[in-house]
Amino acid sequence: MATTAVEHGFDRALIEEAARKSALVWVRGPQGPARPLWHVWHDGALWLVGGPGEQPLDGLGLVPGGRATVSCRSKDKGGRLVVWAAEVAEPGREDPSWATAVAELAGKRLNAPDTASLADRWAAECTVLRLAPVGEPLQRPGAMPDDGGAAAPLPTPASTRVATPSGLPTRRRARRGGRQSSSGSTSSP
Repeated sequence: MATTAVEHGFDRALIEEAARKSALVWVRGPQGPARPLWHVWHDGALWLVGGPGEQPLDGLGLVPGGRATVSCRSKDKGGRLVVWAAEVAEPGREDPSWATAVAELAGKRLNAPDTASLADRWAAECTVLRLAPVGEPLQRPGAMPDDGGAAAPLPTPASTRVATPSGLPTRRRARRGGRQSSSGSTSSP
């Protein structure tokens, strides 16, 4: 039992440290692909803001009481470090942690057009979400999947380079070392 408690404490510390050091996390809701989002780690959870003038959260299906999957990368290597399940909550403005979390978010919000009234705009127009870790991490060092986790590319009409159509002029290749005469010897230009 002691090993489980130690591992549980290590897992929580890993999640917190990875979330604090990452500028972006990848969040996957019940709908759509994972999306990179900026955030803050505050009071044992990840906080996000999205809506008009902010990062888009629509299409992820993040609803209060629902679940999401959060993936954090390693700060030094850039690879996936930990993936964990989160419970989604939408605290109201009256919640004591809302004001402090919004102050943290506002401090990390770059180039905000209305820094003085940011909290009021977020309360009126945007969604502020709290994603709290639930259970053990789904992936962590020593427990990573064998595959790379890359998704197949989405279908597109774009293609790789194809042969040049016969009606278009072709480029002449530049010869090195001067011109070649008909006898095969080189001469200076």
